Amino acid sequence: GGLNLTKRRFILLVVCVCVILEPPLCIQTQCRIQKCTTDFVSLTSHLNPAIDGFDSEFCKALRAYSGCTHRTAKACRGNLIYHSAVLGISDLMSQRNCSKDGPTSPTNPEVTHEPCNYHKRGAAKDQRGGGEQVQLTYLFCGLFGDPHLRTFKDQFQTCKVEGAWPLIDNNYLSVQVTNVPVVPGSSATATNKITIIFKSYQECADQKVYQAVTDDLPAAFVDGTISGGDSDTKSLQILEKVIGKHVEMHARYIGTTVIVRQVGHYLTLAVRMPEELAMAYEESQDLQLCVNGCPSSERIDEGGHLPLPVMGQHHLHHPSPQPRVAYSLESATVKCQEKMEVKDIYFHSCVFDLLTTGDANFTAAAYSALEDLKALHPIKERWPIFPNSGSSNTHVSIMFYLGLICFIIVV
Repeated sequence: GGLNLTKRRFILLVVCVCVILEPPLCIQTQCRIQKCTTDFVSLTSHLNPAIDGFDSEFCKALRAYSGCTHRTAKACRGNLIYHSAVLGISDLMSQRNCSKDGPTSPTNPEVTHEPCNYHKRGAAKDQRGGGEQVQLTYLFCGLFGDPHLRTFKDQFQTCKVEGAWPLIDNNYLSVQVTNVPVVPGSSATATNKITIIFKSYQECADQKVYQAVTDDLPAAFVDGTISGGDSDTKSLQILEKVIGKHVEMHARYIGTTVIVRQVGHYLTLAVRMPEELAMAYEESQDLQLCVNGCPSSERIDEGGHLPLPVMGQHHLHHPSPQPRVAYSLESATVKCQEKMEVKDIYFHSCVFDLLTTGDANFTAAAYSALEDLKALHPIKERWPIFPNSGSSNTHVSIMFYLGLICFIIVV
């Protein structure tokens, strides 16, 4: 987000100087700085910082921009727009740690046909349409904890959903999770199995299936391979970030990234996918938690307002194979503040999970989910979500958590 803002400000500066301050300089036929700037915009308008390979492509475009300014330097001597552009290029290269030497993008960008690269495929489609390049729209979905769901519509829900449930089921990708009870006698569940199917697409990739279960987070698909499609294009690839704990899958042919983690004894999931593909499904595929959220009968929360049933026996008195701590609201709050300073919905989910389970691993799960959100969610302004329960008031905050816990115990 910050880089895009910097780039927009830089381009706007060049345009403003050109149009308002020095219009005669902009129409000089010998100085080609305007052409250099236009080419740079064409090369970078479709790029997104959250997509794998962004830094490399952006640096290539900057080097091409720099080369273009060097070739027209003599004709642009004394041109304010030219000197502004040169300074701007230097700043951007420093920000992105771009080396001055290295490959460059073509100075006259042309649309190349890369059917197995969604981003370039989309850019080519826009240019063939004769219009300006349109920024592709991406959606984010995440699942973690007891479990907490963030839908493609940025709705945040806490659900029961015991057993197998489809998170995503469209024409390109299927994701199913299996949730099991966390505490005996409680309706709280957590994810112990994730199955992901990357569906075949033209010549780009054959169908690939990935499956993770607790204590078995493989760095390969079920057929033993780590990639799909042409080995040169790497249209589908698995990357192991932390052995047995953190795996990422990059499906370039559908512009999709999937992150799977094991935190403690349970799994978390984060998905980023183009909107047009995420919404490409049949009427019979409408049961998708990422698209429509949890069914009302499976919701623990009620749009941020939680029921306050009669208190039941504290579930932490039940025997459990895992070591647990009877957290108070105050001690759970302190524990979650160790990793999360902002008291948004991820912080409140962390506190809720500690009060519900007594398992400190859920603190790390909430933090990891927040980090995956920051890595994949395309719109920074939408990252924070705050509960509707008015948790700034201590009494209301206590009722928020106790009500939710009591509901789980009773149900």
